[in-house]
Amino acid sequence: MPRTFSPARIWTLASATVTQLVRMKILAFLLVFCAIVVAAGFAFPVMNPEQQLKLLKDVSFGALQVFSIVIAIVATSLLLPCDLEDRTLYTILSKPVPRFEYLLGKLLGVLVLIGAGLFLMDIAFSAVLWVRQTMVLAQSIGALKQEGVATPEAIAQLNEFVGKQGLTWNLHLGVLAVFLKASVISALALMISCFASSTLFTVVISFCVTIIGHGQALIREHFLQGHFSYGIEKLLSALLAIITPDLGMFDVVDNVINGEHISRDSAGLMLGTAALYLVGYAVVSHLLFVEKEL
Repeated sequence: MPRTFSPARIWTLASATVTQLVRMKILAFLLVFCAIVVAAGFAFPVMNPEQQLKLLKDVSFGALQVFSIVIAIVATSLLLPCDLEDRTLYTILSKPVPRFEYLLGKLLGVLVLIGAGLFLMDIAFSAVLWVRQTMVLAQSIGALKQEGVATPEAIAQLNEFVGKQGLTWNLHLGVLAVFLKASVISALALMISCFASSTLFTVVISFCVTIIGHGQALIREHFLQGHFSYGIEKLLSALLAIITPDLGMFDVVDNVINGEHISRDSAGLMLGTAALYLVGYAVVSHLLFVEKEL
């Protein structure tokens, strides 16, 4: 009797995966993140307003990216080996659960965990940035008044400048970009774990591919451009993007830190690229997992 696709089964597997991964002490990392953000927000009051806000955003986004990439690779790499070791995998697959639903449930569980962690850190980051932005604005207006140049035009210009460098919707788009990048890396790690011989192999290869994915622009610029004909260059670039994900597509953090606006087209391109990679890696993972001897 053919097994019908069941979102309920996938969600059950995802919930169990989240419970399994919470044991990795992720809440401790969240507390460390909050401490880092608070320290970055109030440790350097002597800097000018632009430097203070930029430093806070720089440190916070750096912690967000480290958290998401490490959890995406390590957590995903541990899923299949742990389920094989405690024989949970055999119990699940002995029931009417297709292998592709098992993989989707595991991947969804990791993404839910990463998304929830990023959401909480985004709240903490936004709160500290808003407080720091308010303090910087008040201090700057006070300085203008002391100098006797607190004209309405100067205050309006200061409000616009601090508002651009402070809490904006662009910051949340930056966090979304971090999540999309982590989602692609999670799907990649899951695919590698379907044929890897050990957890260490999956972790090492995933980190190596992630590094290559961040440096695709440099690879194309220094090793492909000018060395081949236009057609061959395009073909090699496409093959490179297929073999390793082009993670540079999600690198909008620097733009966000500098207060630049992220267009809807850029956000749509990131969403579409992430969806393509997720679907592609999920399909390949299923093909590999079906042939895997358990």
